[in-house]
Amino acid sequence: MSAKDHPNNVPGVPMIFPPWLARLQTKYFNPAVRPFARYLPGFSVIKHRGRKSGQPYETIVTAYRKGDVLAIGLGHGKTDWVKNVLAAGEADLHFIRKDVHITNPRLVPAGGDGEGLPWLARVQVGRLGVLVADIT
Repeated sequence: MSAKDHPNNVPGVPMIFPPWLARLQTKYFNPAVRPFARYLPGFSVIKHRGRKSGQPYETIVTAYRKGDVLAIGLGHGKTDWVKNVLAAGEADLHFIRKDVHITNPRLVPAGGDGEGLPWLARVQVGRLGVLVADIT
């Protein structure tokens, strides 16, 4: 299945990475990195609950902060963790050696206005959708 036909590829939040890379990351990379992700620069761990099951999950992401705004580029499209965070309206994130609580999650579509976002997120919003949330 190509990225264009994948269910995570939705208008405004394109899936730019091929599906095989997403499977590789989920099956091998994430389990290997998860114990160390809290300590590695550039990695953050978002803690969220399943929409249907209520089961707690942890997902490794790359997050950027500017003041009280947090941004996460969505290179894999609108994945399950994104849907979970949007449905719950909040999540916890381990970001640069501390835990923060995020609220009011929203999507900025690819090509959207990146004003007020961290610099790297503004660069990414040209091609990717970006999840933006407020840090409380």
